[in-house]
Amino acid sequence: MAKKSSVKRLRQIKKQTLRNASIRSALRTTIKKFKQSLAAGQTDIEEKLRHALQALDKATTKGIIHKNTAARKKSRLMKEFNKSRLAG
Repeated sequence: MAKKSSVKRLRQIKKQTLRNASIRSALRTTIKKFKQSLAAGQTDIEEKLRHALQALDKATTKGIIHKNTAARKKSRLMKEFNKSRLAG
């Protein structure tokens, strides 16, 4: 027979895993949308970039990704954005 506390921990872990997966998926989606609009040369690139950066910050705050990972991803996104502004 499992202890009550271990059963509760399993319940909590399932909930956290679902929440983390949802946030991680939303993060990937916002980054993908930014890159697609960048490639297509759309006008709302800055807004998509802002959403992607906010999603990265949110994921970091909630402990989904490490802060250095978020910083690296933000840096690379900004680099792509700045390169596109110079080219276009």
